[in-house]
Amino acid sequence: MAGFAALLSEAPEIDGGFAFDITEDWLQGRTAYGGLTSAIALAAARRVDPELPPLRSGQFAMIAPLAGRVEARARIVRKGRNATWVAAELSDEKGVGFSASFVFMRQIESAADIAGYTMPEGVSPVESAKPVPMEHAPVFLKQNFDARFALPKSALGEADLCWWVRLKEREGLDPAVEAVLVGDALPTAVLPLLNFRVPISSMHWHVNMLEPAPTTEDGWWLLRSTSEFARDGGASEHILQWSASGRPVIAGLQSVAVFG
Repeated sequence: MAGFAALLSEAPEIDGGFAFDITEDWLQGRTAYGGLTSAIALAAARRVDPELPPLRSGQFAMIAPLAGRVEARARIVRKGRNATWVAAELSDEKGVGFSASFVFMRQIESAADIAGYTMPEGVSPVESAKPVPMEHAPVFLKQNFDARFALPKSALGEADLCWWVRLKEREGLDPAVEAVLVGDALPTAVLPLLNFRVPISSMHWHVNMLEPAPTTEDGWWLLRSTSEFARDGGASEHILQWSASGRPVIAGLQSVAVFG
């Protein structure tokens, strides 16, 4: 299995972007894993200008199933003195299946300094954390990630998941691309309440990048997904991501369709 960075480097260029083959090992059901399509869109966005500042925010819309050959294109919407807005789309022969909007912004001096999003108390050290069983895991997770339980069940809420997650092949990846690629790896937080037996589908994912160049130790990231509202086929979900040393790197919000 080639690493994601190698696959990106080998992707053939097309007008306005590049083509990419989403192989079966990256699928979640009949479509690509959302973190993969988000990372592809981010990679396309970064190619439009080699001098883009760090990623500050991204909004991802999972519009239709995508698998096999897709085309990734991006364009600058506006370039200001401090920030640049970039739009990206992934499409196949049926049309657009994924869209993204990014804000890249340079760091500027600010009087605001709030140190929030602290790592949960009682997190198991990654070296002693129990592995997540992969027998019934989606193929993208089984093939591309290592995962371990980070909090005991007694420390979790009703719809609450907290795992250590590591990308198996991560060499050569842009730090923000790696963080986004990993950041959607957890199941929907309400899924354990449904015995993992109903189809789900991410619809929108919003991420705020809290570090300009997120890094972690030995590839491990801590992810926590919580849902405090689920009804009428939808769930609202918060996803937080930390480095192994406890630095917050992504604060996210996701809208998920729950078919059951």
